[in-house]
Amino acid sequence: MHKILLSAVLFGLGSSAIAADQTALNYNVVQLQAEASREVSNDQMQVVLYVEKTSKQPADLAAQITQNMNAALRLSQKYPQIQTKTGTQSTYPIYTNENRSLKEWRARAEIRFQTHDFKAMSQLISELQSSFQTESIQFTVSDQQRQLVENELITEASQNFQKRAKSLVQVWNKTNYQVVSLNVETNNQQYTPQPYMRASFAKMAAADAPVAQDISAGNSKINVNINGSIQLEK
Repeated sequence: MHKILLSAVLFGLGSSAIAADQTALNYNVVQLQAEASREVSNDQMQVVLYVEKTSKQPADLAAQITQNMNAALRLSQKYPQIQTKTGTQSTYPIYTNENRSLKEWRARAEIRFQTHDFKAMSQLISELQSSFQTESIQFTVSDQQRQLVENELITEASQNFQKRAKSLVQVWNKTNYQVVSLNVETNNQQYTPQPYMRASFAKMAAADAPVAQDISAGNSKINVNINGSIQLEK
């Protein structure tokens, strides 16, 4: 009986201590948010080109696609500053509208490029535009540049968070504050003038003219947001 009573007393004391800690933790707790952002020039260009052909003979079609892809890969070796890799490839049948009989076969293959050298990429596109079409052109901030800017913005956003916390301490006549929780979020808002670039390349290809070297890559906005809670001390 005494052991049971003692355990009950100790349990009661433990529950009171936990409740006191929870009350202390939730007392004078304020949610805060601060951010920092910067516009950064896009320093990376990503291009997807594709070749598409049709033929009644699947073997001939595969040979044509392979020939074009191999020629493009050999040509890209002239530009070591450009990363090159093959993309998706597909072959599918085309049927007539009347009796749904097989009309021909169509094949499509992609080749992807990535580089920091916009001038070299423009020249390579110019050399490939007779046999390849442009699927997409995208300008982004490279991982290395983004991480560098994000680290600087995290410092700036942290300083903004601390300034807001200190202003609350002063307004509410408290002595100090303690950080209860903290969360750091990063995101990028990219600007890519893709429609303009695709139209320009199409026009130049039709005119059999070289691609312009003065490409405008635009900017990306990098944001860092810090949100969390602080406890104001008496």
